[in-house]
Amino acid sequence: MRHELDCRGLRCPAPVIALAKALPTVEVGDEIAVAATDVAARVDVQAWCRMRGQEYVAAEMAEDGTPVYVVRRLL
Repeated sequence: MRHELDCRGLRCPAPVIALAKALPTVEVGDEIAVAATDVAARVDVQAWCRMRGQEYVAAEMAEDGTPVYVVRRLL
C-alpha cells in the first residue's frame, strides 16, 4: 500500500521529521511518498533511509511539479 505525505512548504528538517513520525503508522512493506518542495529533502530523505534501515525507492514528480520521494518501510 502507498501512503502520501504532503510536506510542501515545510523547510529542512521538517519533511524528514514528518517522515519519521509517519513511518510507525504504516505496515512493513508499505511505501510512503513524501511530496516536498524543500530542495534539501532530496538528500535528507535518502540519508535518513540509510541511517534508519529503510529503503529509498525513487524520486518522482507530482502533477504540480513537486518532487516526491518514495520510501519503503523495511523494519
